[in-house]
Amino acid sequence: MTTQTSTLTSGRATIAEMPSRARVLQNYVGGNWVSAQAPGLLDVTNPANGQVLARIPLSGRDDIEAAVSAASAALPEWRSRAIGDRTQFIFALREQFLKRIDDLAASITQEGGKVLSDARAEVTRAIEVLEVACASPMTIQGRVLEGVARGIDSQTIRQPVGVCAAITPFNFPVLVPMWFLPFAIVCGNTFVLKPSEQVPLTSELVCSMLEEIGLPPGVVNLVHGAHDAVNAILDSPGVRAVSFVGSVNTAKYIYRRAAENGKRVQALGGAKNYMVVMPDAVVDKTVSNVLSSAFGNAGQRCMAGSVLVTVGDAQKTIMGRLKEEVKKLIVDAGTNPEAALGPVISGTACDRIHESIESGVKEGAELLVDGRRPAGVPAGGNFVGPTILNGVKPEMRVAREEIFGPVLSVIHVDSLDEAIAVVNRDPRGNGTSIFTENGAAVREYCRRIEVGMVGVNIGVAASPAYFPFSGWKDSFFGDLHVHGWDAVEFFTRKKTITSRYFSRGETGKYFVEQGDKH
Repeated sequence: MTTQTSTLTSGRATIAEMPSRARVLQNYVGGNWVSAQAPGLLDVTNPANGQVLARIPLSGRDDIEAAVSAASAALPEWRSRAIGDRTQFIFALREQFLKRIDDLAASITQEGGKVLSDARAEVTRAIEVLEVACASPMTIQGRVLEGVARGIDSQTIRQPVGVCAAITPFNFPVLVPMWFLPFAIVCGNTFVLKPSEQVPLTSELVCSMLEEIGLPPGVVNLVHGAHDAVNAILDSPGVRAVSFVGSVNTAKYIYRRAAENGKRVQALGGAKNYMVVMPDAVVDKTVSNVLSSAFGNAGQRCMAGSVLVTVGDAQKTIMGRLKEEVKKLIVDAGTNPEAALGPVISGTACDRIHESIESGVKEGAELLVDGRRPAGVPAGGNFVGPTILNGVKPEMRVAREEIFGPVLSVIHVDSLDEAIAVVNRDPRGNGTSIFTENGAAVREYCRRIEVGMVGVNIGVAASPAYFPFSGWKDSFFGDLHVHGWDAVEFFTRKKTITSRYFSRGETGKYFVEQGDKH
């Protein structure tokens, strides 16, 4: 793989220098790049070839508290700024993203393995989120009611929550932090970001952009680390709200521990997303959507379609074409413009995915397409090719557990009712899709399905940033979802003010006091 020469500098070494120097990353606290106080280090590797890109510090409680202290110190001045002033920084960050989209995409590909086309698409989605955050002067408005009683008015205003923190995953190192950061700060809060220890370089680049636009010190802080840093965030008395994206079990843990400490929480868990294909589905369009949904980002998405449910004769029309088209997908390093799949994030992930495939075969599924050992991939990389397990039963492990890799399990049923029952029995409810031209079937599916985001002839049903990212059941813990109007609700507290002034009489006329010239 060719070493990227993008200037991901942040005032220090470029990516091109990292392999030989394996520099130790610093935290960004109070507007300064500082070394972590905790001694532990962890390698950051390129998943396409195993090359060490950098080393991150395993920051601990003292490092988190330093960031929280900086954010707390910056809060009074930042929240006192006019909403238009705060919004200008979001506009400026959007311009930085537009100008440096190639740098951001290269960073995502190098440390996360995503193919460049998907990486650029991720940055484009992040820009959309920034644009929605720029509308905050409208969305952050409160309400006023005149005359709740004679001479008395009431109004509800929104005020910042305080110091907010986000714990983000490896699979979307630009997009997911932008789900939280711009909304938090435009609403007047300050912010601490703890990115995945597997993809820290992209967050470093984003913080360098915040430096370039002149964001005041302490408004956004970056702390690298793993579980010790996470627990420190959850326990810190200075953190008032926590956002998280990750697995179901970790989301449950985050939600419970943060809530026990009196924090506002939004914790997005994992998923097992079902794609239902009806007999009248348009074959070409359906197959292309299924392929991109199941195998985009090597299946490492909480919105990946990991289970295909064919209804009735759809099995005959879809499966042959699906097998034919999936074999055309190229697996290679993300820098190859022809690659459809890059590597998975780590060797551990690779082994786990292999083991899941093998468990499906042992339980009786047909290995229709075997991607366990793709040919022609770079040495030292963590590659798994697109894999299809046919004839899966709902009780099989591959149908029940989130594999988080390029594995599609196919279940065959006889009716839409049966398909709905299969989907609804899953304890998660993030996204689902139905492929059909039958409006009545669409209405019935959308009405009865117990899933928060539904796509109709759309493979990835993720909501645009104007709407909440609204997972259900074990895919979400909390009350207020990500982006859309829920974002302003989450990052503000409502205050209701009821007022009366005695300088007016009950008729609305001024009292004329002695010496008053009016």
